[in-house]
Parts: sequence; C-alpha cells; structure tokens
Amino acid sequence: MRAYSDSSQEARLARDLLHDWRSQGFITPEQFAGMAQDTPCDLRRTNIFLRLVLFFFTAIILGAITALFLFTFLKNAPDFTIGSFLLLFAALAYAAAEVTVSAARLYRYGIEEALLVSSIAFLSIGTYLAFGKEHADFWVPPAAAIVSFCIWHRFGLSYIFLGAMLFLAWLPAPWEPPPSTHRLNVAIMYSGGIAAIVALRPRYRATYLNSQYSIAEALLWFGLYLDLNLQIPIGDLMRFFRYVDHPTTEQAPFFYWTTWVLIWLIPALALRRGIREKDRLVIAAGAITAFLTLVTNKPYLGWQRHSWDAMFLGGLLIAIVLFLRRWLARKPDGIRHGFTAKRLSGKDKTWMNIGVTAIGLASPNILTSQPPPSGPTFSGGDSGGAGASSDF
Repeated sequence: MRAYSDSSQEARLARDLLHDWRSQGFITPEQFAGMAQDTPCDLRRTNIFLRLVLFFFTAIILGAITALFLFTFLKNAPDFTIGSFLLLFAALAYAAAEVTVSAARLYRYGIEEALLVSSIAFLSIGTYLAFGKEHADFWVPPAAAIVSFCIWHRFGLSYIFLGAMLFLAWLPAPWEPPPSTHRLNVAIMYSGGIAAIVALRPRYRATYLNSQYSIAEALLWFGLYLDLNLQIPIGDLMRFFRYVDHPTTEQAPFFYWTTWVLIWLIPALALRRGIREKDRLVIAAGAITAFLTLVTNKPYLGWQRHSWDAMFLGGLLIAIVLFLRRWLARKPDGIRHGFTAKRLSGKDKTWMNIGVTAIGLASPNILTSQPPPSGPTFSGGDSGGAGASSDF
C-alpha cells in the first residue's frame, strides 16, 4: 500500500504537465486555469531550495533531540540499551513521517523526507549497537535494505532506492568471499532487480508509477555497470563494502576479461532498452556507461594513455551529437520514430539552472573575478615628503 492515493498522484502529475506546458507556451493562461480546475490536487509541495532547507533543519533537530536524550539519560548505559532506544526512535521517526503525510498532506516537502531518512539511520545504528559489533555485518545490511525498499515502495523516494542498492551491495560481506564472487553476487541481485522492473513496467506504462520505475531501472543499470567495471576508481566505497583491490589478469583472468566484455555489453543493452521504451533516464544511463567504457578501455587492455586521448574523445562525442541532430532533423518537423532534438519541456532548463546555481554557491570565487593587484601609487611619504613611508 502506498502513502499517497492514485488519484492524488495522477492529479499531481497532471498539474506538473500543465505548469510545464504553460511555461513553454503550449497553452494559454486561460486554458491553464480551466484545466487546473479539473485536476484538483490536495498535496502540499514546495520548491527545491526550500525543500532542501527544511530537510536539513529537520535532520538537525532530530539529531539534536536524540543526542540530548542519550547524553542525559543513557550516558553510561550499555550498547544494547542505547541500540534499543535508537530502534524505538526509528519507529517514532517513521510514525511521525506517516502522520505528516496523512494529516498535513506533505509531498516532497523536506520534513517527511528527513524523518524517513532519520528512521533508516536510527535503525542501522540501533541494530549495530543492539546486536553487537561482531554481528553487525549480518544484521544491519538486510534490515536496512528491507526497510529502505519498503519506504521507497510506499513513498516513492528515488534516493531511498539508491540507499537500498548500497545496502544490498553490503549483503555478501559477512561471508567474506573473494572479490570476484562478491561482485558477481551484487551483479546477480542488480540484474534480478532489472528483470523485475522490466516485467512490472508494462502494466503501469500510462500511470505515475512509470516515472518511479524509470528512475529505479536507470539506477540499477548504472549500479550494475559500476559493480562490473574493475577500472572505476571507487576504491574507498568498495573497501567499505568489503571489496579489496581490483582483480588483475594474473589473479582472475576469466573474470577480468568477462567483465571487459560486459562493460561493452551493458551500455548497448541499456541504450537498446531505453530507445525501445523511449525512456530518457535509461537512455542517459546507457550513454553515461558507454562514455565510461570508452574512458576505461585503455586501462583494461593495459595500453598506455596519452595526453591527446581526452581531446580525441571530446571530438568523437561532438561528432556523434552533431550526427544525431542532423539525422533527426532530416525527417518532417525534426521527428524520427518519436525522437526529436528539439526541447519540448522546460524541466531540462530548470535543472540546468539549479545546477548552475549550486555550482555558484559551492565555488563563488570561480565565478567572480578577482580585483587586479594594485600597483605603486607614487604617493609621498611621512619623512619630510621624501617618500620614506610610501611605495617609493
């Protein structure tokens, strides 16, 4: 069962489409007002910036309350007691999220999201302390993965699904398999997730759930690729999930060269799947993984890298983009088999503006020019005007 009714979600999706069409000039303000009356939506939403602020402050408040309680009442308590109370806090945080959604009708508002993320964090830490550090690897990953998946299914938060994927990657850790077996286990789980979504999506093609499953499928394709590409420099994350150094051709030649074949095959399969279903996110996942394959191909083969490799790759990508634009533009109205190079939605522009704003906030010194250093002023000094205290 989902937290939001199908009618509310469909009305929310219709409202988003209406706002998008109005911003692009596809409908007039009068048409928008008339159609908006036919799609009433009872969900309360906010913009992305206020959503992040509310998420941040809610998480800080929850953390402060929890820390104050623990330091006041459980300062010298054993780990089992602290872990038990954290599990209780996890249940309370989840209950509070359910209340905010059902009573206040919050949707992507930041507050209910912080409560849900905090419930997963409390659950993970509480399980770690309650069951003991020696059994943490056995209990924490499955508990956190199951709860994360249930929250994603109920509330539709895509980053919670990403968290469930990370916890799944931790599942084989307690058995301490060799690196190739560990990666193979994760690949099997992610492949099973892709197969399940491929089987489920046709029945939800015309509903709001299609976008939710689209994001999940794109994440699974990307996660599957990262798991099998032995040349991606994500060693810190791999060590956290109990991976060791990358296998080499001397250590596991069959596995090594099998993954080399798969990193060429996965982008092709993802692109074929995305193009056939006209799924932009899956196409994007396939394009990104194809780019990563081109970047890591030389290290896989043991070839020497050159300074002009990046220039050649950039020229190749530009040529591919120009060819696709011209190939699509040759058909009437620039549309070929349902694809076009024209922008039909303002969402891309909105996200680009958000990205530029985020980069500007993160690195203001890069976007603002520095004042040139001041040269000598040739002004007079204090010692009788001889310039003893001046530049000259």
